[in-house]
Amino acid sequence: MTSAGLAAHTMRLNALVIDARQKGRRALLTARGELVHGGTDTLGDTLAALPPGITTIELDLAGVSFLDTTGLTCLDLLNEYVGQHDVRVTTHGWRGQPRRVLELVGLDATDPLRTGGAGSADLPVRTASAVARERTEQLDMLRLEIAQLRQALDSRPVIDQARGVLMAAHGCTPDQAWQILREASQHSNTKLHRIAAAVTASATPDGPPPPEPLRRALRTAAAHHAP
Repeated sequence: MTSAGLAAHTMRLNALVIDARQKGRRALLTARGELVHGGTDTLGDTLAALPPGITTIELDLAGVSFLDTTGLTCLDLLNEYVGQHDVRVTTHGWRGQPRRVLELVGLDATDPLRTGGAGSADLPVRTASAVARERTEQLDMLRLEIAQLRQALDSRPVIDQARGVLMAAHGCTPDQAWQILREASQHSNTKLHRIAAAVTASATPDGPPPPEPLRRALRTAAAHHAP
């Protein structure tokens, strides 16, 4: 038995799909997709279709990739079902973004039914705040990645120039020159673009030689990689 829900934000069928199978008096439910608007209705339809005599319901949410404010109301529905039927309900498999949302709103990701559900009037507000914080953290990570890429692009010209200097000085290939810079950076605990700048500056007329620790690291690296 399979139940599917429609996600309003994507307008794609099967945003949430719940497969149900029976093992003795246990109902094993497996959810996959996004637990968003309409997901609670999908879960309600699945519960309503269960045969009589079920004493335990196990809901596996490992396949759920996204959880929003409306989706978390499924906990209320499960608690209401427990109150109306003499059954034991457990959920497991919360991971990724859904697990993060549970943690941010103060629910136990291993047993959210114990810490949330019916009567949690402020749960939608807390969940909306949690989703917003999750998105803010993702944006911060993207901004950091962009800054790192920009720094890499800015330092690329001087690194290419330093490779050229090393190729002329040691008769090595571009790849060998890169390995020299990289190893010298590691051995001297100096950022790669700083070593490249020092090498490039030393090649100009009356340019200052690199500091002795850098020269030593460059000599060692050149001995390993230059022909």
